[in-house]
Amino acid sequence: MFSDAFFSSLTDLRNRIIPRRVQEWLCSRAGLWTGFAVLHGVFLVFALILATRNEAFSDTFIYRGWVAAGFNEQLISGPSPWVYPILALPPMAIAYVFGPALFFFMWVLMITVLNGVALGMLTAWGRKRESMTAAWWWLCFIFLMGWLGFARVDGFTAPIVLIALLYGVRRPFVASAILAVATWMKVWPAAVILALFTVVKDRVKVVLGGVAVTAVVGVCAALLGVLPKLMNFLTQQGDRGMQLEATFTTPWLWLSVLHVGDSHMYMNTDINSMQVDGPGTTVMSTLMQPLLLLAAAVVAALVFWALHQGKLRGGIDRTELLLAGTLALTVAFIVFNKVGSPQFMVWLAPAVALGLMHDFKAWRAPAVMLILIAVTTFLIYPLFYDALSHDNPWMALVLTVRNLLLVGLLVISVHRLYALGREAKASASALSAA
Repeated sequence: MFSDAFFSSLTDLRNRIIPRRVQEWLCSRAGLWTGFAVLHGVFLVFALILATRNEAFSDTFIYRGWVAAGFNEQLISGPSPWVYPILALPPMAIAYVFGPALFFFMWVLMITVLNGVALGMLTAWGRKRESMTAAWWWLCFIFLMGWLGFARVDGFTAPIVLIALLYGVRRPFVASAILAVATWMKVWPAAVILALFTVVKDRVKVVLGGVAVTAVVGVCAALLGVLPKLMNFLTQQGDRGMQLEATFTTPWLWLSVLHVGDSHMYMNTDINSMQVDGPGTTVMSTLMQPLLLLAAAVVAALVFWALHQGKLRGGIDRTELLLAGTLALTVAFIVFNKVGSPQFMVWLAPAVALGLMHDFKAWRAPAVMLILIAVTTFLIYPLFYDALSHDNPWMALVLTVRNLLLVGLLVISVHRLYALGREAKASASALSAA
Protein backbone atom coordinates (compact mmCIF):
# COMPACT_ATOMS: atom_id res chain seq x y z
CA MET A 1 0.00 0.00 0.00
CA PHE A 2 2.94 2.31 0.73
CA SER A 3 5.99 2.25 -1.52
CA ASP A 4 9.61 2.18 -0.40
CA ALA A 5 9.91 5.72 -1.78
CA PHE A 6 7.16 6.86 0.58
CA PHE A 7 8.98 5.53 3.64
CA SER A 8 12.27 6.90 2.35
CA SER A 9 10.62 10.32 2.14
CA LEU A 10 9.39 10.00 5.71
CA THR A 11 12.92 9.16 6.86
CA ASP A 12 14.36 12.14 4.99
CA LEU A 13 11.71 14.41 6.53
CA ARG A 14 12.53 13.13 10.01
CA ASN A 15 16.24 13.73 9.48
CA ARG A 16 15.59 17.28 8.30
CA ILE A 17 13.30 18.17 11.19
CA ILE A 18 15.12 16.41 14.02
CA PRO A 19 18.90 16.90 14.35
CA ARG A 20 20.91 13.70 14.53
CA ARG A 21 22.14 14.51 18.04
CA VAL A 22 18.54 14.83 19.23
CA GLN A 23 17.66 11.55 17.52
CA GLU A 24 20.52 9.84 19.33
CA TRP A 25 19.31 11.20 22.67
CA LEU A 26 15.72 10.15 22.01
CA CYS A 27 16.94 6.60 21.36
CA SER A 28 18.80 6.52 24.68
CA ARG A 29 17.35 5.25 27.94
CA ALA A 30 17.18 8.79 29.34
CA GLY A 31 15.43 10.12 26.22
CA LEU A 32 12.85 7.33 26.17
CA TRP A 33 11.88 7.65 29.82
CA THR A 34 11.86 11.43 29.62
CA GLY A 35 9.38 11.14 26.76
CA PHE A 36 7.29 8.69 28.74
CA ALA A 37 7.31 10.96 31.81
CA VAL A 38 6.38 14.10 29.86
CA LEU A 39 3.57 12.39 27.94
CA HIS A 40 1.97 10.76 30.96
CA GLY A 41 2.70 13.78 33.14
CA VAL A 42 0.43 15.89 30.90
CA PHE A 43 -2.47 13.49 31.43
CA LEU A 44 -1.79 13.17 35.16
CA VAL A 45 -1.72 16.95 35.66
CA PHE A 46 -5.00 17.33 33.79
CA ALA A 47 -6.53 14.56 35.91
CA LEU A 48 -5.29 16.29 39.06
CA ILE A 49 -6.88 19.57 37.94
CA LEU A 50 -10.19 17.78 37.46
CA ALA A 51 -9.78 16.28 40.95
CA THR A 52 -9.76 19.79 42.46
CA ARG A 53 -13.22 20.23 40.91
CA ASN A 54 -14.47 16.81 42.05
CA GLU A 55 -14.83 15.81 38.39
CA ALA A 56 -14.02 12.77 36.24
CA PHE A 57 -13.84 12.46 32.46
CA SER A 58 -15.86 10.57 29.84
CA ASP A 59 -16.76 7.01 30.92
CA THR A 60 -14.99 7.38 34.26
CA PHE A 61 -18.03 9.39 35.42
CA ILE A 62 -20.04 6.18 34.96
CA TYR A 63 -17.36 4.03 36.59
CA ARG A 64 -17.28 6.33 39.61
CA GLY A 65 -21.06 6.17 39.84
CA TRP A 66 -20.98 2.37 39.84
CA VAL A 67 -18.51 2.29 42.72
CA ALA A 68 -20.38 4.93 44.72
CA ALA A 69 -23.66 3.05 44.40
CA GLY A 70 -22.19 -0.34 45.31
CA PHE A 71 -21.15 -3.01 42.87
CA ASN A 72 -23.65 -5.75 43.65
CA GLU A 73 -26.72 -3.85 42.52
CA GLN A 74 -24.79 -2.04 39.83
CA LEU A 75 -24.26 -5.32 38.00
CA ILE A 76 -27.96 -5.11 37.05
CA SER A 77 -28.99 -1.48 37.22
CA GLY A 78 -27.69 1.99 37.98
CA PRO A 79 -26.40 5.05 36.14
CA SER A 80 -25.73 2.84 33.08
CA PRO A 81 -26.06 -0.94 32.55
CA TRP A 82 -22.97 -2.97 33.50
CA VAL A 83 -21.33 -4.18 30.28
CA TYR A 84 -17.90 -5.40 31.45
CA PRO A 85 -16.53 -8.72 32.70
CA ILE A 86 -15.96 -8.94 36.45
CA LEU A 87 -12.22 -8.10 36.54
CA ALA A 88 -13.05 -4.57 35.41
CA LEU A 89 -14.34 -4.08 38.97
CA PRO A 90 -11.01 -4.10 40.90
CA PRO A 91 -9.45 -1.11 39.06
CA MET A 92 -12.61 0.89 39.67
CA ALA A 93 -12.62 -0.05 43.36
CA ILE A 94 -8.92 0.86 43.73
CA ALA A 95 -9.43 4.19 41.98
CA TYR A 96 -12.12 5.03 44.54
CA VAL A 97 -9.90 4.33 47.57
CA PHE A 98 -9.29 8.04 48.20
CA GLY A 99 -12.86 9.05 47.43
CA PRO A 100 -14.72 10.38 44.37
CA ALA A 101 -12.59 13.51 43.85
CA LEU A 102 -9.37 11.58 43.20
CA PHE A 103 -11.06 8.74 41.28
CA PHE A 104 -9.99 9.90 37.83
CA PHE A 105 -6.44 10.78 38.93
CA MET A 106 -5.99 7.34 40.47
CA TRP A 107 -7.43 5.75 37.32
CA VAL A 108 -4.91 7.57 35.08
CA LEU A 109 -2.10 6.81 37.52
CA MET A 110 -2.78 3.06 37.37
CA ILE A 111 -2.80 3.10 33.55
CA THR A 112 0.44 5.12 33.62
CA VAL A 113 2.07 2.43 35.78
CA LEU A 114 0.87 -0.34 33.44
CA ASN A 115 2.11 1.57 30.38
CA GLY A 116 5.47 2.01 32.12
CA VAL A 117 5.79 -1.70 32.84
CA ALA A 118 4.85 -2.56 29.24
CA LEU A 119 7.33 -0.04 27.85
CA GLY A 120 10.03 -1.30 30.20
CA MET A 121 9.52 -4.91 29.15
CA LEU A 122 9.38 -3.95 25.47
CA THR A 123 12.75 -2.17 25.63
CA ALA A 124 14.48 -4.15 28.43
CA TRP A 125 13.97 -1.00 30.50
CA GLY A 126 15.62 1.18 27.89
CA ARG A 127 18.63 -1.04 27.18
CA LYS A 128 17.39 -2.66 23.96
CA ARG A 129 18.22 -0.09 21.32
CA GLU A 130 16.63 -2.06 18.47
CA SER A 131 13.22 -1.65 20.14
CA MET A 132 13.37 2.15 20.41
CA THR A 133 11.48 2.80 17.17
CA ALA A 134 8.67 0.53 18.32
CA ALA A 135 8.66 2.18 21.76
CA TRP A 136 8.44 5.71 20.37
CA TRP A 137 5.77 4.66 17.89
CA TRP A 138 3.71 3.30 20.79
CA LEU A 139 4.17 6.51 22.80
CA CYS A 140 3.12 8.59 19.78
CA PHE A 141 0.04 6.42 19.33
CA ILE A 142 -0.89 6.85 23.00
CA PHE A 143 -0.52 10.62 22.65
CA LEU A 144 -2.64 10.79 19.48
CA MET A 145 -5.41 8.65 20.97
CA GLY A 146 -5.55 11.07 23.90
CA TRP A 147 -8.09 10.37 26.60
CA LEU A 148 -9.45 7.32 24.77
CA GLY A 149 -6.48 5.42 26.17
CA PHE A 150 -6.87 6.79 29.69
CA ALA A 151 -10.59 7.23 30.41
CA ARG A 152 -11.82 3.75 29.49
CA VAL A 153 -11.24 0.18 30.66
CA ASP A 154 -9.51 -0.46 27.33
CA GLY A 155 -6.58 1.61 28.60
CA PHE A 156 -5.84 -1.15 31.11
CA THR A 157 -6.12 -4.02 28.66
CA ALA A 158 -3.82 -2.66 25.91
CA PRO A 159 -0.56 -2.69 27.94
CA ILE A 160 -1.55 -6.02 29.52
CA VAL A 161 -1.94 -7.55 26.05
CA LEU A 162 1.40 -6.07 24.98
CA ILE A 163 3.06 -7.73 27.98
CA ALA A 164 1.36 -11.04 27.16
CA LEU A 165 2.55 -10.90 23.54
CA LEU A 166 6.11 -10.38 24.76
CA TYR A 167 5.89 -13.84 26.35
CA GLY A 168 4.03 -15.14 23.29
CA VAL A 169 5.16 -18.44 21.85
CA ARG A 170 8.11 -18.78 24.28
CA ARG A 171 5.89 -19.14 27.36
CA PRO A 172 2.35 -19.89 26.20
CA PHE A 173 1.01 -20.68 29.68
CA VAL A 174 2.11 -17.30 31.05
CA ALA A 175 0.91 -15.47 27.94
CA SER A 176 -2.47 -17.21 28.07
CA ALA A 177 -2.92 -16.49 31.79
CA ILE A 178 -2.14 -12.80 31.30
CA LEU A 179 -4.49 -12.64 28.31
CA ALA A 180 -7.21 -14.36 30.34
CA VAL A 181 -6.90 -11.65 33.00
CA ALA A 182 -7.29 -9.01 30.28
CA THR A 183 -10.26 -10.86 28.77
CA TRP A 184 -12.03 -10.87 32.13
CA MET A 185 -11.66 -7.08 32.07
CA LYS A 186 -12.76 -6.52 28.44
CA VAL A 187 -13.66 -9.28 25.98
CA TRP A 188 -11.45 -8.29 23.03
CA PRO A 189 -8.21 -10.05 24.19
CA ALA A 190 -10.04 -13.31 23.45
CA ALA A 191 -9.00 -12.63 19.85
CA VAL A 192 -5.36 -12.73 20.93
CA ILE A 193 -5.93 -15.96 22.85
CA LEU A 194 -7.38 -17.49 19.69
CA ALA A 195 -4.30 -16.44 17.71
CA LEU A 196 -2.00 -17.80 20.42
CA PHE A 197 -3.87 -21.12 20.55
CA THR A 198 -3.62 -21.49 16.78
CA VAL A 199 0.10 -20.71 16.55
CA VAL A 200 1.88 -22.39 19.50
CA LYS A 201 3.10 -25.96 19.59
CA ASP A 202 1.84 -26.77 23.07
CA ARG A 203 -1.82 -25.72 22.90
CA VAL A 204 -2.58 -27.50 26.17
CA LYS A 205 -0.63 -24.81 28.02
CA VAL A 206 -2.78 -22.11 26.41
CA VAL A 207 -5.92 -23.89 27.59
CA LEU A 208 -4.51 -24.44 31.08
CA GLY A 209 -3.52 -20.79 31.45
CA GLY A 210 -7.01 -19.62 30.55
CA VAL A 211 -8.73 -22.24 32.69
CA ALA A 212 -6.57 -21.44 35.73
CA VAL A 213 -7.41 -17.74 35.65
CA THR A 214 -11.08 -18.41 34.93
CA ALA A 215 -11.25 -20.80 37.88
CA VAL A 216 -9.81 -18.15 40.21
CA VAL A 217 -12.27 -15.60 38.84
CA GLY A 218 -15.14 -18.03 39.41
CA VAL A 219 -14.09 -18.70 43.01
CA CYS A 220 -13.82 -14.96 43.73
CA ALA A 221 -17.24 -14.38 42.18
CA ALA A 222 -18.72 -17.15 44.34
CA LEU A 223 -17.17 -15.65 47.50
CA LEU A 224 -18.67 -12.27 46.57
CA GLY A 225 -22.05 -13.85 45.93
CA VAL A 226 -22.24 -12.79 42.28
CA LEU A 227 -21.48 -16.11 40.54
CA PRO A 228 -24.94 -16.29 38.88
CA LYS A 229 -24.24 -12.88 37.32
CA LEU A 230 -20.73 -13.71 36.15
CA MET A 231 -21.64 -13.95 32.45
CA ASN A 232 -24.23 -11.15 32.41
CA PHE A 233 -21.92 -8.92 30.37
CA LEU A 234 -22.40 -11.22 27.35
CA THR A 235 -26.11 -10.39 27.14
CA GLN A 236 -25.90 -6.61 27.55
CA GLN A 237 -24.96 -5.90 23.91
CA GLY A 238 -27.37 -8.24 22.16
CA ASP A 239 -30.36 -5.90 21.71
CA ARG A 240 -28.47 -2.75 20.77
CA GLY A 241 -28.66 -1.36 17.24
CA MET A 242 -25.97 -0.17 14.85
CA GLN A 243 -23.70 2.28 16.65
CA LEU A 244 -22.90 5.49 14.81
CA GLU A 245 -19.15 4.86 14.46
CA ALA A 246 -19.35 1.16 13.51
CA THR A 247 -17.81 0.27 10.15
CA PHE A 248 -20.93 -1.38 8.74
CA THR A 249 -23.04 1.64 9.79
CA THR A 250 -21.30 3.88 7.22
CA PRO A 251 -23.99 3.59 4.48
CA TRP A 252 -26.75 4.57 6.92
CA LEU A 253 -24.55 7.34 8.29
CA TRP A 254 -24.57 8.96 4.86
CA LEU A 255 -28.29 8.30 4.38
CA SER A 256 -28.85 10.21 7.61
CA VAL A 257 -26.47 13.04 6.64
CA LEU A 258 -28.15 13.39 3.23
CA HIS A 259 -31.64 13.05 4.80
CA VAL A 260 -32.57 10.14 2.55
CA GLY A 261 -35.73 8.32 3.59
CA ASP A 262 -36.25 8.05 7.31
CA SER A 263 -32.63 7.22 8.23
CA HIS A 264 -31.62 9.16 11.31
CA MET A 265 -29.28 9.27 14.30
CA TYR A 266 -30.61 8.92 17.84
CA MET A 267 -29.32 8.51 21.38
CA ASN A 268 -30.03 5.15 22.99
CA THR A 269 -30.33 6.48 26.53
CA ASP A 270 -30.54 2.97 28.03
CA ILE A 271 -26.92 2.26 27.13
CA ASN A 272 -25.67 5.82 26.56
CA SER A 273 -24.85 5.19 22.90
CA MET A 274 -25.47 7.13 19.67
CA GLN A 275 -27.00 4.85 17.05
CA VAL A 276 -28.31 5.07 13.48
CA ASP A 277 -31.70 3.78 12.40
CA GLY A 278 -33.05 3.32 8.90
CA PRO A 279 -34.22 0.74 6.36
CA GLY A 280 -32.37 -2.52 6.97
CA THR A 281 -30.54 -1.55 10.16
CA THR A 282 -32.49 -4.04 12.28
CA VAL A 283 -31.55 -6.88 9.92
CA MET A 284 -27.92 -5.76 9.78
CA SER A 285 -27.76 -5.49 13.55
CA THR A 286 -28.98 -9.09 13.82
CA LEU A 287 -26.45 -10.29 11.26
CA MET A 288 -23.43 -8.63 12.84
CA GLN A 289 -22.86 -11.22 15.58
CA PRO A 290 -22.76 -14.24 13.22
CA LEU A 291 -20.68 -12.22 10.73
CA LEU A 292 -18.14 -11.43 13.46
CA LEU A 293 -17.91 -15.09 14.48
CA LEU A 294 -17.55 -16.15 10.83
CA ALA A 295 -14.81 -13.58 10.21
CA ALA A 296 -12.92 -14.74 13.31
CA ALA A 297 -13.21 -18.37 12.18
CA VAL A 298 -11.96 -17.55 8.67
CA VAL A 299 -8.95 -15.60 9.96
CA ALA A 300 -8.11 -18.32 12.50
CA ALA A 301 -8.29 -20.90 9.71
CA LEU A 302 -5.93 -18.76 7.61
CA VAL A 303 -3.47 -18.60 10.51
CA PHE A 304 -3.64 -22.38 10.85
CA TRP A 305 -3.13 -22.79 7.09
CA ALA A 306 -0.04 -20.56 7.15
CA LEU A 307 1.33 -22.57 10.09
CA HIS A 308 0.73 -25.82 8.21
CA GLN A 309 2.53 -24.48 5.13
CA GLY A 310 5.46 -23.56 7.36
CA LYS A 311 5.69 -27.11 8.64
CA LEU A 312 6.31 -28.28 5.07
CA ARG A 313 9.77 -26.68 5.26
CA GLY A 314 10.42 -27.70 8.82
CA GLY A 315 9.29 -24.55 10.59
CA ILE A 316 7.96 -21.03 10.45
CA ASP A 317 8.48 -17.82 12.42
CA ARG A 318 5.72 -18.45 14.95
CA THR A 319 6.20 -15.08 16.61
CA GLU A 320 5.60 -13.27 13.32
CA LEU A 321 2.60 -15.48 12.68
CA LEU A 322 1.24 -14.76 16.17
CA LEU A 323 1.57 -11.01 15.71
CA ALA A 324 0.06 -11.07 12.21
CA GLY A 325 -2.77 -13.31 13.40
CA THR A 326 -3.38 -11.08 16.42
CA LEU A 327 -3.67 -7.97 14.26
CA ALA A 328 -5.93 -9.65 11.71
CA LEU A 329 -8.25 -11.09 14.35
CA THR A 330 -8.37 -7.86 16.35
CA VAL A 331 -9.17 -5.75 13.28
CA ALA A 332 -11.86 -8.29 12.36
CA PHE A 333 -13.34 -7.88 15.85
CA ILE A 334 -13.63 -4.14 15.13
CA VAL A 335 -14.72 -4.16 11.48
CA PHE A 336 -17.43 -6.79 12.00
CA ASN A 337 -18.73 -5.25 15.23
CA LYS A 338 -22.01 -3.35 15.46
CA VAL A 339 -20.42 -1.40 18.31
CA GLY A 340 -17.85 1.06 17.01
CA SER A 341 -16.65 2.82 20.14
CA PRO A 342 -13.58 5.00 19.43
CA GLN A 343 -11.53 3.44 22.25
CA PHE A 344 -11.53 0.15 20.32
CA MET A 345 -8.64 1.54 18.28
CA VAL A 346 -6.28 1.05 21.23
CA TRP A 347 -6.75 -2.71 20.75
CA LEU A 348 -4.63 -2.57 17.61
CA ALA A 349 -1.49 -1.01 19.08
CA PRO A 350 0.14 -3.94 20.97
CA ALA A 351 0.54 -6.19 17.91
CA VAL A 352 1.83 -3.34 15.74
CA ALA A 353 4.33 -2.13 18.35
CA LEU A 354 5.80 -5.62 18.71
CA GLY A 355 5.63 -6.14 14.96
CA LEU A 356 7.80 -3.07 14.39
CA MET A 357 10.39 -4.51 16.78
CA HIS A 358 10.23 -7.97 15.18
CA ASP A 359 10.27 -6.99 11.48
CA PHE A 360 10.24 -3.24 10.91
CA LYS A 361 9.91 -3.35 7.11
CA ALA A 362 6.94 -5.74 7.17
CA TRP A 363 5.10 -3.73 9.83
CA ARG A 364 5.77 -0.14 8.82
CA ALA A 365 2.66 0.08 6.60
CA PRO A 366 0.27 -1.06 9.38
CA ALA A 367 2.08 1.34 11.73
CA VAL A 368 1.47 4.33 9.44
CA MET A 369 -2.15 3.30 8.89
CA LEU A 370 -2.75 3.01 12.62
CA ILE A 371 -1.31 6.48 13.22
CA LEU A 372 -3.79 7.82 10.63
CA ILE A 373 -6.56 5.85 12.35
CA ALA A 374 -5.58 7.44 15.67
CA VAL A 375 -5.65 10.96 14.20
CA THR A 376 -9.06 10.55 12.55
CA THR A 377 -10.45 8.87 15.66
CA PHE A 378 -9.32 11.78 17.86
CA LEU A 379 -10.99 14.21 15.46
CA ILE A 380 -14.20 12.23 15.82
CA TYR A 381 -14.03 11.88 19.61
CA PRO A 382 -13.66 13.94 21.67
CA LEU A 383 -13.16 16.94 19.35
CA PHE A 384 -16.12 16.95 16.96
CA TYR A 385 -18.45 14.18 18.09
CA ASP A 386 -21.31 16.61 18.63
CA ALA A 387 -21.04 17.81 15.02
CA LEU A 388 -20.91 14.21 13.79
CA SER A 389 -24.04 13.29 15.76
CA HIS A 390 -25.86 16.24 14.13
CA ASP A 391 -25.30 15.08 10.55
CA ASN A 392 -22.22 17.18 9.82
CA PRO A 393 -21.01 16.02 6.37
CA TRP A 394 -17.33 16.88 7.00
CA MET A 395 -17.18 14.79 10.14
CA ALA A 396 -19.08 12.03 8.36
CA LEU A 397 -16.31 12.13 5.76
CA VAL A 398 -13.63 11.88 8.47
CA LEU A 399 -15.42 8.89 10.00
CA THR A 400 -15.76 7.28 6.58
CA VAL A 401 -12.01 7.69 5.98
CA ARG A 402 -11.32 6.16 9.39
CA ASN A 403 -13.56 3.19 8.63
CA LEU A 404 -11.98 2.70 5.21
CA LEU A 405 -8.56 2.69 6.88
CA LEU A 406 -9.81 -0.05 9.22
CA VAL A 407 -11.02 -2.11 6.27
CA GLY A 408 -7.70 -1.50 4.53
CA LEU A 409 -5.82 -2.60 7.64
CA LEU A 410 -7.90 -5.79 7.72
CA VAL A 411 -7.10 -6.45 4.06
CA ILE A 412 -3.33 -6.01 4.43
CA SER A 413 -3.22 -8.00 7.69
CA VAL A 414 -5.08 -10.89 6.05
CA HIS A 415 -2.79 -10.59 3.01
CA ARG A 416 0.20 -10.77 5.37
CA LEU A 417 -1.07 -14.08 6.73
CA TYR A 418 -1.58 -15.36 3.19
CA ALA A 419 1.91 -14.18 2.21
CA LEU A 420 3.47 -15.97 5.19
CA GLY A 421 1.79 -19.19 4.06
CA ARG A 422 2.77 -18.71 0.41
CA GLU A 423 6.37 -17.91 1.34
CA ALA A 424 6.49 -21.10 3.36
CA LYS A 425 5.05 -23.08 0.48
CA ALA A 426 7.51 -21.52 -2.00
CA SER A 427 10.40 -22.30 0.34
CA ALA A 428 9.24 -25.88 0.65
CA SER A 429 8.99 -26.26 -3.16
CA ALA A 430 12.46 -24.82 -3.66
CA LEU A 431 13.86 -27.17 -1.01
CA SER A 432 12.23 -30.18 -2.71
CA ALA A 433 13.64 -29.14 -6.11
CA ALA A 434 17.12 -28.86 -4.68
